[in-house]
Amino acid sequence: MTVLVTSLEESTGKTAVALALGRAEQARNERVGYMKPKGTRLQSAVGKTLDEDPMLAREVLDLDAAMHEMEPIVYSPTFVKEAIRGREDPDALRDQIEESFETLSADVDRMIVEGGGSLTTGGIVGLTDADLAELLDATVVLVAGFEDPSDLDEVLAAADALGDRLGGVLFNDVPDAAFDSLASDAVPFLEGRGIRVYGTIPRDEELAGVTVNELADEIGAEILTSDVPTDGRIRRFVVGAMSAGEALGQLRRVRDAALITGGDRTDIQTAALEASGIECILLTGGFHPPDTVLGRAASADIPVLLVRTDTATTLDRTDAVMNTGKTRDGRTVERMSRLLEDYADIDAILDC
Repeated sequence: MTVLVTSLEESTGKTAVALALGRAEQARNERVGYMKPKGTRLQSAVGKTLDEDPMLAREVLDLDAAMHEMEPIVYSPTFVKEAIRGREDPDALRDQIEESFETLSADVDRMIVEGGGSLTTGGIVGLTDADLAELLDATVVLVAGFEDPSDLDEVLAAADALGDRLGGVLFNDVPDAAFDSLASDAVPFLEGRGIRVYGTIPRDEELAGVTVNELADEIGAEILTSDVPTDGRIRRFVVGAMSAGEALGQLRRVRDAALITGGDRTDIQTAALEASGIECILLTGGFHPPDTVLGRAASADIPVLLVRTDTATTLDRTDAVMNTGKTRDGRTVERMSRLLEDYADIDAILDC
């Protein structure tokens, strides 16, 4: 049996769900294999570009499979360019995935296959997650977020694309404000359309975003406010490139945010210190702020970080951290396992 875990977009907790399902199957004394056919969460390791998720799967699920089998396609920007230029053969890629799958699934009871960045990733070579589900004869678990009822448009579109391969939908990281609407209206609506809902997992502080300290470590930022706590969580970034008056209005409307602005923009920095939803200030360009700004930040318990890169480069790096940081280690998978036990029908997923 094969379960393919896909999502509508990046950063929905797909990896944590996939590995938690693998752990649940192992708890049944079943042998589990893992595969991510299209490596999208890339980093350099031992001279090669590899996906972080298969590496984590090897650790969490105690697997000894070869990385090139677990991740047969490195879906890098270079690969995409070559595919667009006609230098990648879709049929050969499908054969490669099938061969790796056959090797990995030979001696296991259950294969957990993780999709790419989103449901449509791989379309340029005819290898979307819907295509992979057909190729590997997999039942699909669709991981989706939910903020308001309009989000169901994408769920319905995904259900149409997946057809009979869709086992059901798992809503993850649902904010408190949307939870009642999801349970009372959205779930009955989907089930009335013949779409099974496996569970609705509420937003969890241990999984949401990254802490200020984690962000600083990931991007190599210097922490200028040494005595200010750095355990606050960041869910989004705001770029301060506007006037101080415009900034204050915008910053007052966000929550759990980090402000990214030039180290020489003291007007924006001062405005951020008056906004309750700012968790930290990230200064770019290597410019140290005045001591008065640091003093006010310390009094407000708002950490101030400093990097030498420009604002555009810094934003790219912080976006990468946010997009890849939700499943960092086994503790994240353990937490997701507990959430699945409490808020989802694991047996229904694994017995599909």
